[in-house]
Amino acid sequence: MLPDPSPYAELHCRSNFTFLQGASLPEELVARAAEKRYSSLALTDEATLSGVVRAHIEARERGIHFIVGSELQLTTTGGAPFARLVLLAQDRRGYGNLSELITLARRRAAKGSYVAHVADVEGKTAKAPHLAGMAGCLALLLPEKEATEEQIFSQCMWLQTWFADRAWVAASRWLEMDDELRLYTLEVAARRAGVPIVATASPLMHCTSRKQLQDVLTGVRVGRPVQECGYDLLSNAQQYLRGRAVLAEEFPHEWLSETVEVARRCTFSLEELRYEYPDEIVPAGATPASHLRELTYRGAAERFPEGMPDKVRAQIEHELAVIARLQYEPYFLTVEDIVRFARSRNILCQGRGSAANSAVCYCLGVTEVDPARMNVLFERFVSEERKERPDIDIDFEHQKREEVMQYIYRKYGRDRAALTAVVTAYRSKSAIRDVGMALGFPLEVAEQLAKTAFGTDEEWISTASLAENGLDRAQPLVAKWIELADEVRGFPRHLSQHTGGFVIARDKLSRLVPVENAAIGRRLRIDRRCVPAASSRTGSSQAPRAE
Repeated sequence: MLPDPSPYAELHCRSNFTFLQGASLPEELVARAAEKRYSSLALTDEATLSGVVRAHIEARERGIHFIVGSELQLTTTGGAPFARLVLLAQDRRGYGNLSELITLARRRAAKGSYVAHVADVEGKTAKAPHLAGMAGCLALLLPEKEATEEQIFSQCMWLQTWFADRAWVAASRWLEMDDELRLYTLEVAARRAGVPIVATASPLMHCTSRKQLQDVLTGVRVGRPVQECGYDLLSNAQQYLRGRAVLAEEFPHEWLSETVEVARRCTFSLEELRYEYPDEIVPAGATPASHLRELTYRGAAERFPEGMPDKVRAQIEHELAVIARLQYEPYFLTVEDIVRFARSRNILCQGRGSAANSAVCYCLGVTEVDPARMNVLFERFVSEERKERPDIDIDFEHQKREEVMQYIYRKYGRDRAALTAVVTAYRSKSAIRDVGMALGFPLEVAEQLAKTAFGTDEEWISTASLAENGLDRAQPLVAKWIELADEVRGFPRHLSQHTGGFVIARDKLSRLVPVENAAIGRRLRIDRRCVPAASSRTGSSQAPRAE
């Protein structure tokens, strides 16, 4: 029986949430790492934490230690590249610092991009001096392929200055011609600076079979057919999650062992994140429970001027008791405050969905279903058994919805409120169009097939659609087009702005989840997939659940 290879933790791994670069889902990467019996896996998508929740859930089911991190390109204030780092969250403070650094970098750039300065990590940015040294984070330097010994040495010395014993140099081997010289240069520079080295495969995919898809994503990203991408393409398929036996042949034992030591220092888990409701919605001298009760019965007096039916009173008491046990009063108070503002400005609004089963919501003016005229089923809305947070959809008239949004920003401040973001994923038509163009098919052919394609799940592009556009499934390139387009369906393409879902936090929102600019001025957005629970929502019937 062969001996078990050295333990290993992958500390630099990017999923398809590094848009148009990573070629695997976060879940696929975690599952593969578990199959290969890695001790840990860090998801380090570039300047985002969008995929960490999905990876965390998969890691919990697979029983593998998961590390939250991100990759960032640091530049000088003048915009010159300085160093590329991977930052890993050690603890809750480190996670907050990482989230805030990503926010800082995203907020100073246009939607979809970021600018992270060296001064941010040095704490020399006026908005975030507390980020100096990124307390609670470990740092891995990713030297450029062409970096000289002196350049790497200089970066290592800077790293030591700000991270001390929390700094490493990441060494990758991709079976390229200059691997030996590159790793020798890196090792000499790191030893001169006294910075330890860790091994990494820097995977962009969970297995080598995704290389063709990764090439296509590269073509889409750079806007050229794959055959014209040249050096923009990966030289081979080595950036995948390799087996530990393979890694043991490629890296020194101490470099592999060091990965496990780094991973052991990262104890943070997303389970530690807890959403806290804003507290200014409760007046001085009152509690959330007492204030909600007061508003509910005040509203009930207006709803039932001739006296409240016993049936309604009993229903209200039942609901208030459930809400109190689950401590959801601040949520109802937040929603009531937004609705009250809208009505004060004669802005038409209407609560809908399962909230219509609540007598409390009716009395607060949020919904219009009279509990005296029907038997409401409150447990369809809020259930102690399901332990799901309440979800109230409120539609505001389109022309004045912006006025409501700006009220929320004014009341809670832009550091505590933001619109949620949604991931725009590849659907059939966009997958056909982008993959076709990346494979070199004429734009008009790709767009025409995207418009006319139809079929079943088993044959999602019908033979008739292909024939209509002069294509034949038997042609190798057409077959590859369909295969890769099918593979990319469901992949994230970019972040988009939610129509009206807000997250409102008690404290600084960027310590909980990264915030970035939206396409529309005066708005901020967060990726809701990083938030443990959301507050209130405003929007249309097409708005996805904020959770």
